[in-house]
Amino acid sequence: QVQLVESGGGLVQTGGSLRLSCAAGGRTFSSYTMGWFRQAPGKEREFVAAIRWSGGDTYYGDSVKGRFTISRDNAKITVYLQMNSLKLEDTAVYYCAASSRFYYSGINYFDRYRYDYWGQGTQVTVSA
Repeated sequence: QVQLVESGGGLVQTGGSLRLSCAAGGRTFSSYTMGWFRQAPGKEREFVAAIRWSGGDTYYGDSVKGRFTISRDNAKITVYLQMNSLKLEDTAVYYCAASSRFYYSGINYFDRYRYDYWGQGTQVTVSA
């Protein structure tokens, strides 16, 4: 049984930083791609970032490029999302996801329907 457990959300002021964690368990993830998505009230779930567990290739949504960094720790089987220079529009529930599918083009991982497993989400609120 795959488990993805997010943590690290909270309240932060604009310009601040937060680091989200996603602890993965239940299987070997070496061939997986891990992603972060977010969903604000009344909006569609939006791609944030993804990382191939093997090789470490990373992909970012345009709205977070240059501010957010995705990484993974093989020993801890944990994926991180370091969020810097936070803006009001970054406020959302952030979800960790895992895709067992391999695509040569990373852009495929921007699609939430390519992911097989999801965490329960963690709230990030950015205040003025």
